Amino acid sequence: MRRELISYLLIFIGLFQFHLLVNAQTWIWYPGDYEVWLGNQTNNRRTDRGAFFPPFWKSDSHYVTVEFSKDLTLSNPDTIKISVEGAYNVKLDGKMSFGRPTSMVIPAGHHSLNIKVWNQSTPPSIFVCGKTIHSDGTWRVTNEDKEWIDESGKASDTSASIYMDAGYWNFNDEASRPSDFKLPRQAADALGITKTSTGRLYDFGKETFGYLAFNGLRGNGFIHVYYGESSEEALDKSHCETLDIFQVCDEKVLDKTSDIQLQPSRLDSGETLVTPNNKAFRYVYIETDAGVTLGQVSMETESLPVDVRGQFRCSDEEVNKMWDIGVNTLHLTTREFFIDGIKRDRWTWSGDAYQSYLMNYYLFFNNDCVKRTIWQLRGKDPVTSHVNTIMDYTFYWFLSIYDYYLYSGDIHFVKQVYPRMKTLMDYVLSRTDDNGMVQGLSGDWVFVDWSPKAMAKSGELSFEQILFCKSLESMGMCAEIADDLQAKAKYQQLAASLKAKIVPSFWNADKQALVHRLENGRQSPEVTRYANMFAIFYDYLSSEQQKQVAKSVLHNDSVMPITTPYMRFYEMEALCKMGEQQNVLQQMKEYWGGMIKHGTTTFWEAYDPSLDKNGLAPMSTHLSMYGRPYGKSLCHAWGASPIYLIGKYFLGVKPEKPGYKQYSVTPSLGGLKWMEGTVPTPHGEINVFMDRHQVKVKSSCGIGVLHINGKSVNISQGKEIIVKY
Repeated sequence: MRRELISYLLIFIGLFQFHLLVNAQTWIWYPGDYEVWLGNQTNNRRTDRGAFFPPFWKSDSHYVTVEFSKDLTLSNPDTIKISVEGAYNVKLDGKMSFGRPTSMVIPAGHHSLNIKVWNQSTPPSIFVCGKTIHSDGTWRVTNEDKEWIDESGKASDTSASIYMDAGYWNFNDEASRPSDFKLPRQAADALGITKTSTGRLYDFGKETFGYLAFNGLRGNGFIHVYYGESSEEALDKSHCETLDIFQVCDEKVLDKTSDIQLQPSRLDSGETLVTPNNKAFRYVYIETDAGVTLGQVSMETESLPVDVRGQFRCSDEEVNKMWDIGVNTLHLTTREFFIDGIKRDRWTWSGDAYQSYLMNYYLFFNNDCVKRTIWQLRGKDPVTSHVNTIMDYTFYWFLSIYDYYLYSGDIHFVKQVYPRMKTLMDYVLSRTDDNGMVQGLSGDWVFVDWSPKAMAKSGELSFEQILFCKSLESMGMCAEIADDLQAKAKYQQLAASLKAKIVPSFWNADKQALVHRLENGRQSPEVTRYANMFAIFYDYLSSEQQKQVAKSVLHNDSVMPITTPYMRFYEMEALCKMGEQQNVLQQMKEYWGGMIKHGTTTFWEAYDPSLDKNGLAPMSTHLSMYGRPYGKSLCHAWGASPIYLIGKYFLGVKPEKPGYKQYSVTPSLGGLKWMEGTVPTPHGEINVFMDRHQVKVKSSCGIGVLHINGKSVNISQGKEIIVKY
């Protein structure tokens, strides 16, 4: 009974917090619209050596006309102030007010308030403030009111309009207009300057992101700026990935990429001149013409303010450093959205974002950034291609929504986004073959991973079927949350049907593994790690088959190795799922530790340990990718994998019911002498300490169970439990 009371109390607290959140006055918009618009601003900032480089996929836009409505019941009159981004009209009880009122008296009684906004350039949004009336997430919005008027002038009595709850973020005062949003900046100085025969190399000490700032700039001529995540890149003027060229002329400075004059408008004002475009770098090499003098060069870093709630320390200093570098990596790639890497693409890729969400749940627990990224990736109907054009990235998008619900307990978001889940799944189902499986069709990018050897991607890939099946299972669970019981039954039946085919179709008894693909109904001879490791942690294989796969695939060096942190993430998860934390710890030290030995301050897009097998190779041998000498990103979100692995499989904390109403703690030292850490949840933290003699757990949330040495011990909220052995 006491456990049930605690559970109900947590639900009440969650609902109360949600009530407070949606009833705080804030700017509101059509859900997903601001995220789509902001995503367009973010994704279109990429440049390659000064050339504009837009995303590969379709760019959607916000709805240009949105109606905001609210039913009101007032005991006393209220005077409201109205602020709007766009042209608008206001109706009270169906009667339109003259002009564009900025304030209005609402009499006591029951009323209907409607504000219709048109804005082509930025998302229509409103801010309403009164004593009792204010804009918040309880307002209803629609992009088409579907009203009509007959020949007598009478408006229709019924409407087929589809209304949604308004979207919002944290723009909680009138002056904080959503379209003006900018990430905060902070000044930083270079830590070292090296002179060359033609210029100066500035070292800012670690990987960073932001804008250069020039002081004491005078004269006439050109400034050439070359950015680098490594000194090799910054000094290679012909091949560095990003650069700037500025012209100083008559006390003014022009950005030659866009021929836009920089601010301040005149150098003699004495103000610091800040470059207009943000870049990722550690090193900057600058050359100036003879007629140009340049004083101090500094920068303004730019980042999203986040609370680092997850903590970890252990007996192994290399692992501690691994954690810290992972934190720095994920922080730099957590911006308006979870982006892939800060130097090159700076785009929202669903596969990258999916891993960022999981790491975020063990570090920041920043739900807003998760939701923004999910909305932005999905875009609008009609669906004309896979997310990011990649089949597997569409499946990660589905998986991310149920995972978000499991960690956060946020039912409201699932219900809001569910209609777009359905239309995207309709698109996927329309492209299945006669076997009910998916395979790459015209316009589809079947990615899987960047592999060190050529990998066939035609036909029915076992990896894609597993992701597809898990997506159908997620759709069934989300349909239940959205009270769409007919769709729930449909998705569950489709998932069960596909799951029943996967092992019989792809399992090869001789190879003791799932083969990579079927071509014209016949098994291919090749075996890859991808499907096999996903089948392990999704429990699509029997216990015996899992053991066989561990031997024939995961511990078999003849099977093509994985060289990206992206898929090492899942490979390590499969091994952890099988209780091989000690092996995983050693592999983490070899793989991520290899990058650490090169002095990295962030983790990379890819790393091949074989390049260092005969001793630490020159850094230059690790920098190339995509056929370019510096194409590799040295700060890539998926490189921060140890955060997730440590939180879920070493500290051993995971939710068992949505929002951590129930959770489990199954810690494993994996060869460490001791470890301690904190895992964030929606309602507090879970603290774990373990050494070779005891485990201590203390939690401020939910109902938990500690699993240790075959025993299960209940964890009570607010009390520390200690188990000795």
